[in-house]
Amino acid sequence: DSFRAASGALTVRAGPAMDDLQSSEESAFIGEEIERVVLGAVEAHLKDQLHDESKVARWVDAICETCMQELVQLCKPFKYLVTCAIMQKNGAGVHTSHSCYWDTASDGAMTFKWPGDKSKDQNKTMYCIVTVFGVSL
Repeated sequence: DSFRAASGALTVRAGPAMDDLQSSEESAFIGEEIERVVLGAVEAHLKDQLHDESKVARWVDAICETCMQELVQLCKPFKYLVTCAIMQKNGAGVHTSHSCYWDTASDGAMTFKWPGDKSKDQNKTMYCIVTVFGVSL
């Protein structure tokens, strides 16, 4: 039997040998690793910044590039796609969605909103939404 973790990316089978489990973790799309990469990149570029429309394009590019560099350094067998959107907080709503046709046992996607709802460091001027897709090689 197998089950899918909340991120839709990690498959665990009952009773695997320890080597098999370690091997599957080394090649899995693990949410905690992805979250660490994304939040590190976003905070490196946006922490303590105020929304400035003239800087948004540069921030978006830098966040995507930093995420991609860090993801590649994880040495996982994935092709990655990273998207980033920065929106000024002005009371307007935003909705995002993605749909993927792939193998849920080996591929994954995660979306992060910064600052998070429970973040102690709330940015009062902007939101950043980053999505990372990992497609197994």
